[in-house]
Order: sequence, then C-alpha cells, then structure tokens
Amino acid sequence: MESESIVYGCIRDWPSPDDRELRLRRDHNRRVLDSLSRGEAWPFLGREMFACCEQPGAGLFQTQVIHFGASYPAVEYEWNLWVGEFEALLRRLYWSSAVVHLETELNGIHTFRWESEQGFHGPEEGNLRVRCAWEREGGVNG
Repeated sequence: MESESIVYGCIRDWPSPDDRELRLRRDHNRRVLDSLSRGEAWPFLGREMFACCEQPGAGLFQTQVIHFGASYPAVEYEWNLWVGEFEALLRRLYWSSAVVHLETELNGIHTFRWESEQGFHGPEEGNLRVRCAWEREGGVNG
C-alpha cells in the first residue's frame, strides 16, 4: 500500500474596525477560493479542501479563518510543487498569517508558517516569508 500524507492548516485574515472593509476582503477571498479547480482535475490544491465561516456570530468574530485539509499519496516527494501552488494562492488572497501541517508516515510531522512582514498581505503585494519548524513524531524510526 502506498504511503499517505495528510496536509491541513489555516489562513488568517486580520481584524479591522471597518465592517465594510472586512466584508470586501472576505468576499474577495471567497471568490478566489471558488475559482479553484474542482474534482480530480486538481493536482495539489482544489476547491473542496477549503472552508471558512461566512457569518459574524457563526464561527466568525473579527478574523476570517480559512481552514483546509487533504490527504495525498506521499506528497512530501513533490512538496516544493505543493508549496509553490499554495504560495500562488496566498498571493491572490487577503491574509496576515498561514500555517500548514504536513504529516507523513515515514518522516513525521512538519509545520510551515507564512507571516506577512507588515502584518497583512493583500492580493499581489510584496514577498512571502516562510519559517519552517520541523517536528519528528510518529515516523518509521521514531
């Protein structure tokens, strides 16, 4: 049986006192997520793997949290491609931070974090910065 990898995490927007601005950012992010490929056509990121709470008071207080998750056959061997697609998505969204957890059967758990240098990131703004923290848990040797 082929080795399985689990990828999950979240993308966080930033709070604002301006309700109209928040609504515009949330609507933009929703349109971007809705534009992702669906079904078996997607190699790494697909519409079905993303979700977020839409209404204030129903899982949405001030900060929009886009959560995601999927299982893959040994995606760690193509991890640079997965990260490339994820960063391309981040470039299109409003966000302040993102975290991705990669759980592999053979190599344990890896955690990757993206943080906006100025505290927020709008579509097509600035460079992305990643900090990787590696945790070795549950691998074949450990």
